[in-house]
Amino acid sequence: MHGSSKGLVFAIYYPILATIGVPANLAVIVILARGKCGLSRCITYYLVSMAVTDLLVMTIAVILNRIAGIYFADSFLSITPLCSLRVCLNYTAIDSSVWLTVAFTFDRFMAICCQKLKINYCTERTAARVIGTVCILSCVKNAFWYFIYKPFYIINNIPWFCRIKVIFYTSPAWAAYEWIHRIVTPCLPFILILLLNILTVRHILAANKVRRRLRVHINGETQNDPEMEKRRNSIVLLFAISGSFILLYLTLLIHFLYVRIAKVNYFSGSNFSESNVILEEIGYMFQFLSSCINPFIYAGTQSQFRVELKKGVKYPISLIVKLFK
Repeated sequence: MHGSSKGLVFAIYYPILATIGVPANLAVIVILARGKCGLSRCITYYLVSMAVTDLLVMTIAVILNRIAGIYFADSFLSITPLCSLRVCLNYTAIDSSVWLTVAFTFDRFMAICCQKLKINYCTERTAARVIGTVCILSCVKNAFWYFIYKPFYIINNIPWFCRIKVIFYTSPAWAAYEWIHRIVTPCLPFILILLLNILTVRHILAANKVRRRLRVHINGETQNDPEMEKRRNSIVLLFAISGSFILLYLTLLIHFLYVRIAKVNYFSGSNFSESNVILEEIGYMFQFLSSCINPFIYAGTQSQFRVELKKGVKYPISLIVKLFK
């Protein structure tokens, strides 16, 4: 992929992504916060927090970093302190979004597979504490990125753009930090979500088998089971969210492993013909797409969400119609 064609792809892809992702996540926040979708308060807390962090990813990573970098490269956002701050906020938003997905997956694992612990863990208070802890730790972890950059140029005593300091490549402490950063996101979340889903599926299959046998023994025939239908709807939402995360983060994980095994440079400049750079950029495109996909998952798997969404769409239309009558 040549540099010019790659730039054109970005110039088209990221504005479309932001145009869809920002209003979609805003709609999710408004609809779920009203609490009329038939979901428990605990699940609603996680889904709203995920939508908020996904909205931040759309705003910070896509609009302020990608789109601004393409269309407004020489704006005040490129002053070195603001450039460094954007990097910190970018990683913080992404980490929060990723680990809230892990937290939601773990909460559903506890609710489905650990009935004795479910009563104490799957509560509004626990959800609020977990969400707050994830966001605080993400801020603390990524604050260090602010200190690894220096200016490219200094014009009229104003530092412009961000360049990584040489010490980042030579210091064992920074090397360890970079390793921790890459492992914490996306490697560890990828493994945890995959493992939790496997354990959840295993438990569900075993529980459904036992329940089916019990119902046949009692009723003498198979009948529709409302409890199994309710459980099925719950796990469809879980697997759709975590499954999309696994698929969309897979490219970024492959790139991380490729870089470490092949021992190539992460920051390999602007030579877009290099396979590792192309793979990295495709990974980022999928990563940002993952912050746009959840609203469509909710609309596809939750009938009550669709009802509330239709009401939200019809309301301004009805107001406009009334104004012109």
